[in-house]
Amino acid sequence: MAIAAEKNDIASGHADAGRAPLPCEGYLSLRRRYEPEILSLIVVAESPPQSGKYFYKPDGEVSEPLFAALMKALGISPGTKPCGLHAFRQRGWILVDATYEPVNGLYNAARDAILIRDYPLLRDDLARLTPDRSRPLILIKANVCRILEPRLTADGFTVLNSGRSIPFPSHGWQKHFHRAFGAALKAAGISTYKKGTVT
Repeated sequence: MAIAAEKNDIASGHADAGRAPLPCEGYLSLRRRYEPEILSLIVVAESPPQSGKYFYKPDGEVSEPLFAALMKALGISPGTKPCGLHAFRQRGWILVDATYEPVNGLYNAARDAILIRDYPLLRDDLARLTPDRSRPLILIKANVCRILEPRLTADGFTVLNSGRSIPFPSHGWQKHFHRAFGAALKAAGISTYKKGTVT
């Protein structure tokens, strides 16, 4: 059954995966397929990359930096993205982007302006996922933490960073990411899977 589900996931993916950005609704459509029924953690990242790769694209590579880092945080080594995405959903975790306009090719000031501009959309997205604002959030990337933590906290969301900046897990920041992400999980009493391989 898992193999059949994996084939269905890949077959229903986009043919141009990894080649060009999608419209906002395209990203959200992929994400909704893996939204957990019982939510335990919301991870907020900056945006999908301009490359067209995306955390929830099932025909991507397990070596994609953010995907690989969050699988490691779960304590698993999936053989394929669909296997990892199913495990991510089963754990009750979801990844939400602060904006669905790819910003990684922009200067810092432009990135920050878009995060501020799109904050109302993020707030409404999060309010749909956790209407009572009780589900914890972890923010990833320095500018996401700096810009969004005070806004989200003021709007009543539970942000686990507590002023702690968690870097994006690439370009040598992987170990720092895992230390900071793990510390946020531990402080909130959130456990991860035992280490193992998911196929």
